[in-house]
Amino acid sequence: MIGFIQQLQRRTPLGWLQLNHQKSRLLVALSGIAFADILMFMQLGFQNALYDSNTRLNRVLQTDIVLVSPKARNMQNLSTFSRRRLYQASSISGVKSAQGLYVSLITWKNPQTRRETSIQVLGVNPEQPAFGLPEVNQQLDKIKLPDNYLFDKGSKGEYQKAIAQIEQGKTVTTEIENRTITINGLFKLGTSFGADGNLITSDQNFLRLFPGRQAASINLGLVYLEPGYDPQQVVTALRAYLPNDVKVMTHREFIQFEENYWQTESPIGFIFGLGVSMGFIVGIIIVYQVLSTDVNAHLKEYATFKAMGYRNLYLLGVIFEEALILAFLGFIPGTIVPLGLYHLTRKATNLPIYMTLTRAFVVLMLTIIMCVISGAIAPANSKLLTRLICFK
Repeated sequence: MIGFIQQLQRRTPLGWLQLNHQKSRLLVALSGIAFADILMFMQLGFQNALYDSNTRLNRVLQTDIVLVSPKARNMQNLSTFSRRRLYQASSISGVKSAQGLYVSLITWKNPQTRRETSIQVLGVNPEQPAFGLPEVNQQLDKIKLPDNYLFDKGSKGEYQKAIAQIEQGKTVTTEIENRTITINGLFKLGTSFGADGNLITSDQNFLRLFPGRQAASINLGLVYLEPGYDPQQVVTALRAYLPNDVKVMTHREFIQFEENYWQTESPIGFIFGLGVSMGFIVGIIIVYQVLSTDVNAHLKEYATFKAMGYRNLYLLGVIFEEALILAFLGFIPGTIVPLGLYHLTRKATNLPIYMTLTRAFVVLMLTIIMCVISGAIAPANSKLLTRLICFK
């Protein structure tokens, strides 16, 4: 083993010398690999932002157990169930209290531009905090007033002037469904692929927006447990006790419920996954073309090495050496460029898209695998080299 390592140390870096011999070809190859890496980084970044942004609301809910309709698909398609299920759930041992939450997408006029756009409205009981957001919990008294709302300053759109006015202590008015509302507070949650922003108000104000909506029909049930009780055990008891017109989940399961929708049922999740695969395939093709061209350009040298007694493993090692060099050198610009693109995307959309060490490691491994696969199939393009390697 020691002798093998010493042999590697004394070995002439033939792969690097061949790549560096024609710098223009090397730059083209590195640009192609960087492009493939950028494509994978962006698709993985969008995919992660998809899951993170669409589960933010689920994660900030301050609850132990969640009740939803069996027809619910995600936060923007929850359907409704009877408030009576909350009263029934409250009779189960270990349940401290339960409250309803109203959720709906609605069209409103941007208070700054007056353009109509969609926004998600959340109606809560102001007497019992439903969100783990200090900004919201400190302003619950404000939404007790008729037609008063808290606005998500992380919403997508032109709201800078309106937000500045509210931060100065002023109120901003606008319209929802021909009803004038007042925004007298701010919080930050952020946009998602399902909603461009959020408004939080009291349950009574929510029902004023939807006069045809029955107060007994709620979208979410938030169940709170007594200290010391295991949520999973209480969930089991609730599932056995409640009718099948309501679905019972722990808070963690509710977060996973939302993520599963975007992973499996939404076409967006499939598209981003397909984008990563396409980037990987494009990278294989680019590296294959570079290595194949390089192999054909140095057939005489390979024949000379073979005649001098070099083994097949050495000849293949040169090709794999080139593949690994291309992988690591191409990965550098392929990582730097997405940092800027992530920043631009985050600034334009307010989506939570950031570079992570885990994602960088995943893309590096994909790049290495991509280049190794190309190195394995590149010699097949040359019949002469194949004959040389197979010749004994």
